[in-house]
Amino acid sequence: MPKLLSAPDKWRGSASATDVADAVAQAGSRLGWVADLAPVSDGGEGFVEVVGGPNRTDRVTGPLGEPVEARWYLRGSEAFIEMASASGLDIAGGAAGNDPLNATSRGTGELIAAAVSAGASRIVVGLGGSACTDGGLGCFDVLRSDRRLAGIRLVGACDVLVPFEGALRFAAQKGATAEHLVPLAARLREVAEIYETQCGLDVRGIPGAGAAGGLGGALAVLGAELVAGIEIVAEELELQDRITAANLVVTGEGLLDPHSFEGKAVGWILQRAAAAGIPTLVIVGQRDLDRLPESLVDGAVEVISLVERYGSGRALSNTLGCIEAVVEEFLTHEAGLRSLSPRR
Repeated sequence: MPKLLSAPDKWRGSASATDVADAVAQAGSRLGWVADLAPVSDGGEGFVEVVGGPNRTDRVTGPLGEPVEARWYLRGSEAFIEMASASGLDIAGGAAGNDPLNATSRGTGELIAAAVSAGASRIVVGLGGSACTDGGLGCFDVLRSDRRLAGIRLVGACDVLVPFEGALRFAAQKGATAEHLVPLAARLREVAEIYETQCGLDVRGIPGAGAAGGLGGALAVLGAELVAGIEIVAEELELQDRITAANLVVTGEGLLDPHSFEGKAVGWILQRAAAAGIPTLVIVGQRDLDRLPESLVDGAVEVISLVERYGSGRALSNTLGCIEAVVEEFLTHEAGLRSLSPRR
């Protein structure tokens, strides 16, 4: 029987990566496809879930100053932390409930400290879904004097590999208005100067330093290696081998836009599947992209937007049902599969 790799990212505000992966697999199995489930993350919400699942909880300072229960994963001496669980936009109540000028990453620093106290010697921090544009200063303030970090390998798993001041590009998603942008830009410049003056590192041009509102820069100052979060997840899930073993890859996310190809999960999967000659079906909520990158234009890729197909009302109210319908329709029509030129 043909094998389908179900490897979606989350649909922010609508469904988790696990829920979407299950919906795709269920639709495929009804038509005789063997489903391999591999929900993914690029460092944002769901990062801890896909790499092993939370097994620890600590109370830390939330993005708006209130205490929150942040869940994380400890495996031997390795810790996987999701900054979204400590300093995330969902915790703040979304863009409408957030305070874009005052939201803090302090809780993420406290969560890293908790992982150190629990005996972790390697700490991977998923950077995405942030409520903050504080340049990571809240996190840095917690950890700057913690001498225990000297023996810790710190890794920042970035959802976007933008430079430090590139964090401003995502401020609107966190509730920032045009009036907020000037003080936020000034803050990022000031924080960058603090890091350079106090720690001797200019974070401005470091890829990934702008992830999670500049938290990537703070982690770099603390000695972290910054990498694309999907690289961490792909290694944990042995994703490359699973892509190569599939007859069809199904991936997707809530919004497909140019950022999807800046180190994010769906872009990574598309590139790897194309290189391996595996056809790919991409199901998204909305599409804000004129065309795929040149490296994918001639590839076996089909992109379907639920909003374009069903309208926003139905797509948002029955996301998982619409995803199942698209997969069944696609797999039922042999012409659709032939058009993607499957390898086998």
